[in-house]
Parts: sequence; structure tokens; C-alpha cells
Amino acid sequence: MSTAPSTAARDPHPEIAWAARHMPLLVETFASVGDVFAGLRLGLTIHVEPKTAVLCEHLVHAGAEVVITGNVGTTQEATADALRAAGVEVLGSRTDTAADRDAHLDEILRREPDLVLDNGGDLVLKLVSGAPRSPRFRGATEETTTGGLRIRAAATAPDFPVIVINDSRLKLLVENEFGVGQSIVQGFMNATNLMLPGARAGVVGYGPCGKGVADTLRQLGATVTVADLDPFRRLDAIMRGHRVRDLHELLAGNDIVFLATGARDVVDAAGIAALRDGALIAGVGHEGLELDHAALAAATTETVSLSPESSDADARVLHRLRDGREIVVLHATRMINLTAAGGNPIQAMDLGLALQARSLAAIAAGEARFTGAEPVPAAIDRTLAEALAALLA
Repeated sequence: MSTAPSTAARDPHPEIAWAARHMPLLVETFASVGDVFAGLRLGLTIHVEPKTAVLCEHLVHAGAEVVITGNVGTTQEATADALRAAGVEVLGSRTDTAADRDAHLDEILRREPDLVLDNGGDLVLKLVSGAPRSPRFRGATEETTTGGLRIRAAATAPDFPVIVINDSRLKLLVENEFGVGQSIVQGFMNATNLMLPGARAGVVGYGPCGKGVADTLRQLGATVTVADLDPFRRLDAIMRGHRVRDLHELLAGNDIVFLATGARDVVDAAGIAALRDGALIAGVGHEGLELDHAALAAATTETVSLSPESSDADARVLHRLRDGREIVVLHATRMINLTAAGGNPIQAMDLGLALQARSLAAIAAGEARFTGAEPVPAAIDRTLAEALAALLA
């Protein structure tokens, strides 16, 4: 009979090690295309958390030089320290302001990376606007729908390839719909310790992320109302059993509001005036700017922190409005799956990061023969769909 030591050895970075155990698609990806990264410098801006750390460690092991910064309020300090120990240059911390992050982005581009992994469009737009480039610069990926929309709306299109990962049919299904739905609801439950069965919840935006949130809430017993401008999405929501109302009706009729459009200032001064007394507001979209924070500040006479001592100061902030209503904003409407939970599930992120790595590899190898923003190549989607189906079968 074997015996175990009285004190088990503990991995110095257990969350990264745990994530790595459940990311076989990324392992297979680097076994297949990892050699292309040898000797390249990559500049990344993406949430610094254990799953993205696994990607960075694979890149370093493949021979790449990596410099990374996170997004405002989502960097996990233990993960950042682990990456530094692994040879990754990490800029910034969880307390960074938007101005701090912008300075870190400039610093990344001063290093003249050969490849860029963007998350929100900022790095790509800086490159389009004349930021310095390596003579070997090859192109970029963009993680989000928000970033893809910003890049495509810019006055000047990129003169290099940009692969928009969120345009992948596979990612929209697996990570956005199923992964985001689970993790956002988990983050809300962590942040509030409130029951969802019987709750009245509104989801603003019924794209893949909003759909995942709404469907998960309904499966847990909440009564869900959806608002979306797209008639096909409204019909989809109705046929999945949700109520559909216009935005102001949704805001007036629900105790919990999830913002999932990816646009800015969707809940403006008029929307704030419509909010139900006592409503809780949580963010799903990338930037945390779907609530007009300036308009809310103008309508507020007093703020009171209801945050637990173990959490960020803005975890739960009560706003007393001039007309006597009280509104609670969770984590300043930043993505609650990252601010109050562990982010998207590991297997969903395994897929998303494998899409990232294969897309970056295609750009590095000169296979992305286009300029401007385009979806993930169909061959990459198909390869990973087959691999994931085989794993799950």
C-alpha cells in the first residue's frame, strides 16, 4: 500500500497549473504550429488571469518574447507574478486606471512587436494612427466584438491583417454563448450571494454573450426579460421562452440588469431615470461603459460602499439618486465574470486561446494574405471544431 506525505507538495502557482491540465486544444495547437513563434516578439493586451497565463507560457516555451498588459480592474496579481517568473514581461497591475493602461499599450508598441494580440482594438488603432512598428511586423489578432467593431469603423483601415477572434462561429457558440453565460451568472452570485430562482432579471443585448446569460438565468429559475434592437434576435429570445420588451420597459421592470451589448452609454440619463428602485446593475460587455457613468454621477446625491472587506472597493456601490431611488452598481459594470469570478470556464478559454494561437501562427507564417479586419479562417475553425468534438464525444 502506498503512503502519501503528511503535507502534499503545493504547486507555486496552482491556478495556472489547474488551468493547464484542462487545456488540451492549446497543447495540440502548439505541438502543431508552435515552431513558427520562435524568435518573434509578441505584444499582448488581454486579461491577465490563469488561462491567458497558459497561453503566454506556451509562447515562451516556443521561443517567443512576450510583453503583456491587462485590462482595467481584471489583472490577477498572483498570475502576473507567475508570468514574470516564467520570463514574461508584465506591465501594470489590478489597480491600473484607464490612463495607466493606455501608457502600458504605448510601451508595448515602443518594443516594436512582430505580432500583436489586441483586446478591445486599442493596439491596432494606435498602429493605424502611426505608432512605431517593427520592420518585421506581420499583423494582429483582436479578441472581442467591441474591438472588431471599432477597427472596422475607423476612418483608416489597417494596412495589415487583423483576425477578429470573436467572429469565429465556433467561439461564438462555445465560449460566448455557453462559457460567458455560466461565468457571468457565477460572478453575479459571488458578488451578491442572492438567489436567482424567482428573480426578475433583464438582459440588455441578445447577441451570443447576452443569449448565454439570459438562457443560464432562465435555467436557474429567474424570470428573464430581453431588450435588443435586432428583430431576429428578439424573435430568437421569444422562441427560447424569454419576455422581450423595449429598453426602458426592461429597466423599469427588473431587479437585476445585465448589460451585454458591447456598445457605450446604452443606459444613458433617460435609462437611469427608468431604472427600478433597488435595481442591481452588472456588466457583461468588454469595456464596462454600457452604463453612462457620468450621467449616473450627475443623478446621484450620495454613494455608499456596500463592498465586503475582502473585495474591491467598488464591488457593490449604492447610488442614492436625487428622486429618492437607490441603485446598486456591481464592480463599476466591468465584466463581472472576471472581477468577481474566475473568468470564462477553462475549456471555453482553451478553445478561444487555441483560436488565438492558430490565427497568430497563420499571420506569422504569411498565410493571412489580406489587409483589414477579417474573421478567423474557416480552416482553423473547422480544425478546432473537429478536435473539440472528438474530445467531447
